[in-house]
Amino acid sequence: MDHIRIDSEDDPRLADYARLTEPKLRTSLEAEHGLFIAEGTKVIVRAVASGYPVRSALLAESRIVDLPQLGITDAPVYVVADDVAERVTGYRVHRGALASMERKALPDVAAVLATARRIVVLEDLVDHGNVGAIFRCAAALGVDAVVLSPRCADPLYRRSVKVSMGSVFAIPYARMTDWYDGLADLRNKGFRILALTPDDNAIPIGEAIANPGARMALLLGTEGDGLSSRWLREADEAVRIPMNPGARAAGVDSLNVVAAAAIACHALAGEI
Repeated sequence: MDHIRIDSEDDPRLADYARLTEPKLRTSLEAEHGLFIAEGTKVIVRAVASGYPVRSALLAESRIVDLPQLGITDAPVYVVADDVAERVTGYRVHRGALASMERKALPDVAAVLATARRIVVLEDLVDHGNVGAIFRCAAALGVDAVVLSPRCADPLYRRSVKVSMGSVFAIPYARMTDWYDGLADLRNKGFRILALTPDDNAIPIGEAIANPGARMALLLGTEGDGLSSRWLREADEAVRIPMNPGARAAGVDSLNVVAAAAIACHALAGEI
């Protein structure tokens, strides 16, 4: 495959890849230009296979052997020395391959819910790595879709995509436009809403899933604070993951949100 050699980090053709470690800058730039960055050969291949148009690709010289695997035929592929890649992006590009992809139009919540039976709803998770990891759990464990609150982190931010290993391309998702009454929309579509909490008064999640055929929505809150009081009140049932009786004595009263998501998604899937 053809590629274009670039020797300077100041080349304007590399603008999509500049300063990738600055979240505020990248969030603004990517929103303005309708792009996102996929990192790593496997992730790029999955993005291409999922129909995301490629704007360009950037390969560190040490990873030029990956070029034939990328499947990029109608976009420029830039090759730079490893140190140039580091100066452009702001970090050592360990995986050696980046691609600037065009975003697709995001469907609305109603469209995502139309055929879904099991969904995960994320309220205000701002850590991109956690969002990506939860998408990976959801895709692996048979969840049909993910719904995001308005302030939730972007699943297509580079770290989210990387941590998910491309699972953000495999599972449908949508973002609520209204947090305050967002759960009412789910209930109107026939979903039973389960709020995951470490509260001892909540019922074990396995007991809450009594009807395997019912439509169910699992609410997950942000690391530390958990779900808001409003969403806890609005849920049909508060559910918990049963802990070992000796866990609290050992100083463990809850799981991190990714571990909790994995266990809860497994329970939600039922037949797995």
